[in-house]
Amino acid sequence: MEEHQESSKLHSSSGQPEPVKKKGLFREYAESIAIAVLLALVIRTYLVQAFKIPSGSMEDTLAIGDHLLVSKFIYGTKIPFVDMRVLTIRDPRRGDVIVFEYPEDPSKDFIKRVIGIPGDVVEGKEKKVYVNGTLYENPHEVHKEKDVIPKEMNPRDTFAPVTVPAGSYFVMGDNRDRSYDSRFWKFVRRDQIKGLAFIKYWSWDHDKLRPRFGNIGRLIN
Repeated sequence: MEEHQESSKLHSSSGQPEPVKKKGLFREYAESIAIAVLLALVIRTYLVQAFKIPSGSMEDTLAIGDHLLVSKFIYGTKIPFVDMRVLTIRDPRRGDVIVFEYPEDPSKDFIKRVIGIPGDVVEGKEKKVYVNGTLYENPHEVHKEKDVIPKEMNPRDTFAPVTVPAGSYFVMGDNRDRSYDSRFWKFVRRDQIKGLAFIKYWSWDHDKLRPRFGNIGRLIN
């Protein structure tokens, strides 16, 4: 008797199985879009973010029109509205190419190479950079201007020794003669760093109006 009553719940009065109600098409699309947007926000906030190179300060490592992916979790996930990071894999190292908030205008993002880490003493002598008294040799740096500017005019080629404060970094562009960096405005704080640039996923040559296929998929080092 109980089995008969239970089975009768699955049928309509006509004896046919009741149709399963399906979600409306609009609701299905809305849910799919909401999930996609949520995933995109999570990925962009905590994992990976895309950036585009607008200037030549990192040539020839990065060209104008290169599109990069930046790892936001390697230096630790930044908690929104709180000045702290969790699950840090490692701290920035000399040689890392980082994206950060421009200290003089946080609404802009800059990309440079880390030259000095906290506690380092960085000095410039006629286009050569010394870290803790030792010549810092960066195989990616280029000099596109032959003239040497005296330090009395500006610190591009020669600057006095500076000690990198705790929680800060000294950064420079690989295109040394055409980069506005720590030589001019000093340091990048740890909390201003957004992530580590690690791969080029697209590159467009604006002058020749064509993709740079040789740059696509290339790791940044």
